[in-house]
Amino acid sequence: MKTLEIIDKEQISNFQFSKKEVLLTPDDQGRRFADLQRAQTLGNLLQSKVKLIFETADSRILQVETTIWAVGNDFISLKGGMVIPVNAIHKVD
Repeated sequence: MKTLEIIDKEQISNFQFSKKEVLLTPDDQGRRFADLQRAQTLGNLLQSKVKLIFETADSRILQVETTIWAVGNDFISLKGGMVIPVNAIHKVD
């Protein structure tokens, strides 16, 4: 597995994201979406932060701790106006 790099939320705008889906099975993709929905609820109600692990266009694996404000079909919106494509997200903790 590739090395996981921990970054600050403000660094997200420095990265480009791949258009490919990082999760291979529909079950994994469905679980990710449910986890994102849960994280959105925690973010909006309790301002709770979650850890997101995602992949960039150059195949770097990054982790950021942040609050998720909105989840759409294609993108999520983070506190501070940052966006990450859903297909680039490996895991939500």
